[in-house]
Amino acid sequence: MAEIELSVLNRQCLNCRIPDKDTLKLEITAWEEKRNQKASSVNWRFTTADSRVKLKRLYPSIQT
Repeated sequence: MAEIELSVLNRQCLNCRIPDKDTLKLEITAWEEKRNQKASSVNWRFTTADSRVKLKRLYPSIQT
């Protein structure tokens, strides 16, 4: 999730030259407040069942 948020931040906020550290902080704070007010969320498409198939070798085999 963190990587997704950083990608969104990069596309929406950091896509131009920012002259100094203080301006960067202001831009990120404004973006963060707007994103929080919007209550943005992540739509997960990769389910646990999908992961068990795709990453089968990483899951332990439990035998009963």
